[in-house]
Amino acid sequence: MMGADWLRAKNQPTFFPTGPYLVPARFVPDPLNLDITLRLNGETMQKGSTGDMIFTPAALISYLSRPVILHPGDMIITGSPAGNGSHYGRFLQPGDVMDCEITGLGTQRNHCRTTEH
Repeated sequence: MMGADWLRAKNQPTFFPTGPYLVPARFVPDPLNLDITLRLNGETMQKGSTGDMIFTPAALISYLSRPVILHPGDMIITGSPAGNGSHYGRFLQPGDVMDCEITGLGTQRNHCRTTEH
């Protein structure tokens, strides 16, 4: 099993860190050779490579396409490099700023804030 707990966790409101643009596959020469870096308030917390993924994109698509109908344009959210909040015993707080960078794809900045219910 590939971790249904992560599937639920990564699909909650505000937990879909994508955009504002998508890079077409033809502009990514080797998707299994991309560096991923996450900085929290300027400090590097996660650094890894897509080549270190436990499951390849092909394996993820194969697994998910059994119980789920996938369509062109669907996105599959994968895991991340070691060093999440549990690792450090430090979780996101209002005011935190996260910068995530993937080689050749760009950088995305997210500001953490509380939401009104």
